[in-house]
Amino acid sequence: MKVYNAEKIKNIVIAGHGSRGKTSLAEAMLFFAGATDRLGKITEGNTVLDCDAEEKSRKISVSTAVAPFEYNDCKINLIDTPGLFDFAGGVSEGLRAGDCALIVTAAGCGYDVGAEKIFKATEKLKMSKMVAITKVDAENTNFYKTISMLREVHGNKICPVVVPYMDADKVSAYVDLITKKAYKYADGKPTEVDMPGDEFVDQMNSILCEAVASQDDEMMEKFFDGVDFSAEEVIKGLATGVADGSLVPVFACSGFTMGGIDLLVEALSKIAPSAKEASAETGVDESGNEVEIACDENAPLAAICFKTIADPFVGKMSFIKVVSGKLSADSQAFNMRTGENERIGKIVTIKGSKQEDAAAIVAGDIGVVTKLANVITGDTLCAANKKVTLAKVDFPAPCLQMALKVRKKGEEEKLVAGITRLMEEDPTISYKNNTETKEQVVSGLGEQHLAVIVSKLKTKFGVEVDLTVPKVAYRETIKKKIEVQGRHKKQSGGHGQFGDVFIRFEPCDSEELVFAEEVFGGSVPKNFFPAVEKGLRECTAKGVLAGYPMVGVKATLYDGSYHPVDSSEMAFKMAAAVAFKNGIPDANPVLLEPIGTLKAYMPDEKMGDIMGDITKRRGRMLGMGPAEDGLQELVAEVPMAELGDFATVLRSVTAGKGYFTLEFARYEEAPQNVALKVIEARKAELAE
Repeated sequence: MKVYNAEKIKNIVIAGHGSRGKTSLAEAMLFFAGATDRLGKITEGNTVLDCDAEEKSRKISVSTAVAPFEYNDCKINLIDTPGLFDFAGGVSEGLRAGDCALIVTAAGCGYDVGAEKIFKATEKLKMSKMVAITKVDAENTNFYKTISMLREVHGNKICPVVVPYMDADKVSAYVDLITKKAYKYADGKPTEVDMPGDEFVDQMNSILCEAVASQDDEMMEKFFDGVDFSAEEVIKGLATGVADGSLVPVFACSGFTMGGIDLLVEALSKIAPSAKEASAETGVDESGNEVEIACDENAPLAAICFKTIADPFVGKMSFIKVVSGKLSADSQAFNMRTGENERIGKIVTIKGSKQEDAAAIVAGDIGVVTKLANVITGDTLCAANKKVTLAKVDFPAPCLQMALKVRKKGEEEKLVAGITRLMEEDPTISYKNNTETKEQVVSGLGEQHLAVIVSKLKTKFGVEVDLTVPKVAYRETIKKKIEVQGRHKKQSGGHGQFGDVFIRFEPCDSEELVFAEEVFGGSVPKNFFPAVEKGLRECTAKGVLAGYPMVGVKATLYDGSYHPVDSSEMAFKMAAAVAFKNGIPDANPVLLEPIGTLKAYMPDEKMGDIMGDITKRRGRMLGMGPAEDGLQELVAEVPMAELGDFATVLRSVTAGKGYFTLEFARYEEAPQNVALKVIEARKAELAE
């Protein structure tokens, strides 16, 4: 593929709800443009873009894929993103690299959540957008219902450009309202037919012309005078409206039969903004000042790593978008995160899993650099003499936790190595080794996300794991003051062991043991105080109810006795342990459970359902009110042990619109029925 400058590069991110035909649409565009020699089909597992083994077996996209093609002397980089919310990290990557979003929905669908989220995200990023309505030739579909709902939400921004039409023989045709020509498709090949005179098509054409006229005063006059626009004028008006966000052109098409694909590709090459127009960014210099970065090949280098792949054969692959300057093979680039220079080795242009060597990545373009060991997703690479930091990728936070348990003992290190590599690929994965519960806990965006992680650990790194519900880190405390004696006496020939302490245990507000002494008259020598404290601290690591750490306990050493020969630090440490064992059970010990502050966001009509669910989880409502994006915020305190599947329930109830945050607030006494279950389960666990 030849090198294109920024004026001839279009970076198109394809996004939308799951199962709306995004990948099929991308495959059709690649095939139409001659970038592939066959039309890839998801059902046959031969697509260029869904090239990962997980994607082929599940028949869904789970990660972002990039594929360029050439058309009309332009290079169009397609960035295909997953539609399932479990893999929303891929959408974040795509939006960071793209300059124009092609939002995909399907004929007959309402204003689905996936499309709504992309509309909102692109509005926030001030990104240009277009809409492709796919599957218009499928049975029992209704293109007009879908475009009507889009216009209901977004008003006159929604501008039909290509619409479907059924001729007298009930043969699907696509009407190009720009040239006022209709095309009938047979075997995926367009044949020009007479322009249908349907009333609805005329209405769509009127909407198009009015939208185009709104971009220019002179064209508005022509519109009111009833003068027809030329194809060039329509294209110019659409391009202007797409660039400033005032218009969102809509294209009817079918990735399966290739219907309307030629018109869509033509429009992308002529209407979508070029990288020169859209790839300029605002960065931050070394002094923390904002600086404008133009998309200029001759300017100093500024580039962002928006995706990473840990390929078992090629090695680490860093997907780079160059905003300004040029990234050349065998050159150096400064990594703003590490403060070190990176040696740029092999550069490739990637199309799914296929690679083609390239000499450089120029301003506005996208490419891959292999084996950048110290570069991670979100890193800025720039010129050492013009340091600047670009915005990172805005990834969603993981919301579902599960514990990983290896099936074969001794493979824990392999698990850690595998998870670490997967986290390089997917920053929406988080992992921690919980030393308290002795579990390896992974967090992701949903059940399918975690299932893919488990599958990749097996296929890529050879370690089989099971997912289990993570253990909860409970605590124990006391509610009653008590005084108790602890005596340790042992005689075994020669020097014996003797330690004698009187300790007062009482509740207090602390996260660990508070030790104090009130010894009078030297009944216990001062040099034995640390031993008493150490003995007590070791005991509080495992409470008397279920073996959980104790908190909120104050222990005061107030009396005791010693032997001038047989007393030792070990003897007093043992005496303190005896006092703990004898006294704590009588101090009314209770189990404490962790309480979290939950902030859940949902549509107003789902508020009642979510409140009911939280109540069932023993949650206490703290407040509610309006939030961003027309959602409602609900704030509650909920036992964290009850929130294991809340992410799944919230997503299901709100059809993917809802989300939440959860922060630990404090420990609180667990109800007796809950405590009994936890204690019994803990005893059974410790007995194994």
